[in-house]
Amino acid sequence: MSRVADSNSSNGHLVQAVSTLFPFPETLEKFVFNSGAHDARDPKAISTIPTDILDTPNEYIFYMDLPGLSKSDIQVTVEEENTLVIRSGGKRKREDGEEEGCKYLRLERKAPQKATRKFRLPENADVSAISAKCESGVLMVVVGKLPPPPKPKTVQVTVA
Repeated sequence: MSRVADSNSSNGHLVQAVSTLFPFPETLEKFVFNSGAHDARDPKAISTIPTDILDTPNEYIFYMDLPGLSKSDIQVTVEEENTLVIRSGGKRKREDGEEEGCKYLRLERKAPQKATRKFRLPENADVSAISAKCESGVLMVVVGKLPPPPKPKTVQVTVA
């Protein structure tokens, strides 16, 4: 498995050490995209959207935690033909006191920041068959798989 390092070399060494100690399946490498890289369009965006990826026989399913965001705050795109990009606007409305004179005594819930996460899709991903839905703070992105290429036929030819 190749080593993926971000711009911070100490994190790159950590990734290399973990990869050496725990041999992850090769399929995991298909989805690794320098997750430490920030979005060039928004340098303030962070890339810490927790994600689970499920590989099924017919599709890849991405589950991402985006609590407090509505579906209008989330953008799912494909860039450079094989890169799945998820961006969130990072806006959450605080509940205001209905009566005058109300104020918060404690604010512990942080409003989500702008976030970007990129995944390099494998060759068999069908980028024309991508769907997404967001329910209860979990974004589910389904990427269909292309059918496997037909196996080449071997034709026996008799030599006369």
